[in-house]
Amino acid sequence: METFSEEQVQALTAMTAADRFSTGMSNRELHRRDFSHHLGRMPAGIIWPVDTEEVSNILAWCNAQKVPVTPWGAGTSIEGNPVPTQGGLVMDLTRMDQIIAVRPEDLQADVQPGVLRKSLNREAGRHGLFFPPDPGADATIGGMIANNASGVRTVKYGATRDYVYRLTVVLPGGGVIHTGSLAYKSSSGYDLTRLFVGTEGTLGVVTEATLKLTGLPSHQLAATVAFNRLEDASQAVAVLIGAGLEPAALELLPPQLIRLINRERDMTLTEAPSLFCEFHGISELALGETAELARELCMECRATDFKSGISTADRQALWKARHEAAETIQRAYPGKKNLIVDAAVPLSRYSEMVVFSQSVMDAEKVAGYVFGHAGDGNLHVMMGNPEDSAEWSKMEAVNYQIVTRAVELGGTCTGEHGIGKRQFMELEHGAGYALMRQIKEMIDLEGLMNPGKIF
Repeated sequence: METFSEEQVQALTAMTAADRFSTGMSNRELHRRDFSHHLGRMPAGIIWPVDTEEVSNILAWCNAQKVPVTPWGAGTSIEGNPVPTQGGLVMDLTRMDQIIAVRPEDLQADVQPGVLRKSLNREAGRHGLFFPPDPGADATIGGMIANNASGVRTVKYGATRDYVYRLTVVLPGGGVIHTGSLAYKSSSGYDLTRLFVGTEGTLGVVTEATLKLTGLPSHQLAATVAFNRLEDASQAVAVLIGAGLEPAALELLPPQLIRLINRERDMTLTEAPSLFCEFHGISELALGETAELARELCMECRATDFKSGISTADRQALWKARHEAAETIQRAYPGKKNLIVDAAVPLSRYSEMVVFSQSVMDAEKVAGYVFGHAGDGNLHVMMGNPEDSAEWSKMEAVNYQIVTRAVELGGTCTGEHGIGKRQFMELEHGAGYALMRQIKEMIDLEGLMNPGKIF
């Protein structure tokens, strides 16, 4: 559905202010693709609601008119999660950007879905608090909830799902429900809050959320650890975590990627298989003891270099470089499409997955980079190619082998990026996948909510 009738345009225009509905080509083009290589079907129009009532009215109308709806946040997804697959209406939630309240006495914040992660943390920071999930991009909170986003801090703080107390959700027919409570815990019935987290807008639209906040760490310490072999670096991960050091971040990078970072950012990182680590503590003394134990453990795992006590400016530059690793790779190979693997495995099998992934790429003669959030077993493999269908087929074959192996080892096809790989869902979930479909069909009778995603 790529066009609306004049009657439909008038109906949608009447639901919002005149400047919050558009059928203009530029707006439609901007909402046709996200950060990924996926190109969606041209939407018929874009609408910007500002509150729950407007979202309810829009969804009720779309349900009656059989118009597909695709919720949209900041467009930072790298798996095509907000890309419209059937045209229809894109519901852009970025104008629902109110931080309703920060309640430091409860360690909670109430927000609309269009609030950006960094905006929330600036406001929470005034109270010595922060919202820990950090996917790198300045995503909207609604997008993070829809995707169960995580990132570099997951190893210590967990994913978005661990920080959502309460939701207001508009269902496909326009009905509004409130899930969860403000209590720290509850055993009252089915956990509907968690049901909606990670569903990518396929069951409804989140219009308000109550989030858990935590205290800003008083002291932070970063370290870089170099190894001769990627396998040694990945094996050190389990050792560091098993020793109870509780790293706040533990990232694995290959020498090829570090070389790109050095070249682009004029840095002098050791160009060897490396771990980027961060530790949070209550004092410099405690962090110093942690760093010394980490150094000893890494040396036992055949590390060749261990640098800690990095200055605040250098630490911030280090993590900015890591956050933007995917963009760095893209800029190094302009004009190429990219395919990113997002598998995750048990920590004990992480080293095996690193070696396996590199061997598969070597066997298929596919260029790429193996890196990821090693501390929580999340492996990224980023591959790029010119506009060449044969090369793309080879990359897809590599993706299939790596993800299939991860699932065989008890892992998952997607650790944090969302369902950009529907072909692996039944392999991973078995009969549970059929139950997911039944839930979808029960709540979204017409199949209009973000169609083509997950199923």
